[in-house]
Amino acid sequence: MSIKEQVMAAMKEAGKPVSAGEVEKLSGLDRKEIDKAFKELKAEAAITSPVRCKWEPAS
Repeated sequence: MSIKEQVMAAMKEAGKPVSAGEVEKLSGLDRKEIDKAFKELKAEAAITSPVRCKWEPAS
């Protein structure tokens, strides 16, 4: 499973908009890897931000 897949799985598991720090706690991944995955997922429009600094999978 790739880092991006792990990040998306953690976001879906949370069931609410989450910050990178919350994803770190849920998944146990390194923060730098999470930030990199967030950047790639944002570019792909796979995640959206309903609240400042919080992200969730795009519908």
